[in-house]
Amino acid sequence: MARILIVEDDDHIRTALRLMFEGEGYVVDDAPSGELGIAMYSRMAADVAIVDVMLPGMTGFETCQTLRASGDLPIVIVSARDETADVVLGLESGADDYVTKPFVPEELLARVRAHLRRRPDKSAHAFQLGDLRVVPDEGVVRHRDGTELHLTSTEFRLLTDLASANGRVLTREDLLERVWGYDYFGDSRLVDVHIRRLRMKIEPDPATPVFLVTVRGTGYKLVI
Repeated sequence: MARILIVEDDDHIRTALRLMFEGEGYVVDDAPSGELGIAMYSRMAADVAIVDVMLPGMTGFETCQTLRASGDLPIVIVSARDETADVVLGLESGADDYVTKPFVPEELLARVRAHLRRRPDKSAHAFQLGDLRVVPDEGVVRHRDGTELHLTSTEFRLLTDLASANGRVLTREDLLERVWGYDYFGDSRLVDVHIRRLRMKIEPDPATPVFLVTVRGTGYKLVI
């Protein structure tokens, strides 16, 4: 059974989340601070992390950065701060998802389930992007010299799903459904921030993308 890491300093919320996930059969580790959460993860890796932003000591953003540096686990931020700047900062810190408080517990559960079942489409054919070769069945992106380019699981899924569209434009709603899950309660800011992060890794000049192209008023497409 999947293991969930909850980093939340509010005792009531943390306990309620623990009971909910344990009631669904998940194994749960919970911590009231980022420092303790990271220590728990180092001892027993989780499959999904749920991280509050307003934490004592290390902030939720810093916690996300540390967790992201140590692996590719899906990270869901929960926060009462819903300004675009906060959402962008959370996603840029390495989170895959952002849920604003107050939230419906069943919605958070649905998002976690969606992250757990997401897998890159390994049936897609390998393809070239300039000096990069994307090999879906191996789950890797390699430079011409053979070194690997690190993408998070969400970034890799975004890239391969755009490739599988064969040059067609995918709307933000299409990408939310395909990458984040069919029952995902969507926020298009997630797509835009992850597109920007992906461009920073695959484009020769991210300010002038040639592979991951914006189609104004519609969405995005991958030019191979």
